[in-house]
Amino acid sequence: MALTVSLWVLSVLLIVIGIAGAVLPALPGTVFVLAGIVLGAWIDDFTRVGTTTLVVVTVIAVLAWVLDYVAGLLGAQRAGASREALIGAALGTVAGIFMGLVGVLFMPFVGAVAGEYLARRDHGGAMRVGTATWIGMIVGMVAKVVLAFVMVGVFVVALVF
Repeated sequence: MALTVSLWVLSVLLIVIGIAGAVLPALPGTVFVLAGIVLGAWIDDFTRVGTTTLVVVTVIAVLAWVLDYVAGLLGAQRAGASREALIGAALGTVAGIFMGLVGVLFMPFVGAVAGEYLARRDHGGAMRVGTATWIGMIVGMVAKVVLAFVMVGVFVVALVF
């Protein structure tokens, strides 16, 4: 009994960490949510949360990962970003992790602007590319958060009903 409770606590903890990871770029959010769901299904011997549910949740996790990655690139590409802008956005994302939520939200923009400016020495173009890259990354993050909650919802529905 105590082991089962501990495993359920771990399952919920993984899901909560995963939802936080959907916002924080350092954590693979949907992977943690998926791990928590698989653990919860395993604890219950896959009786209420079966293969079909796990396949659906896994597909959603993969979709969230792809959308998160592609959205930022599409925003940057649509604005004609240079390779340096993409590298700058990635470096800004890493630097932002150490600056809290504000850093996570805005350092990719700063990095993209700096990278684009270094590549082309055009203030207006750098701002345009930085803004498009940032919007793409935010759209990807929002999609990832929404899909992480959808994963949890599918799990809870399967578990309860």
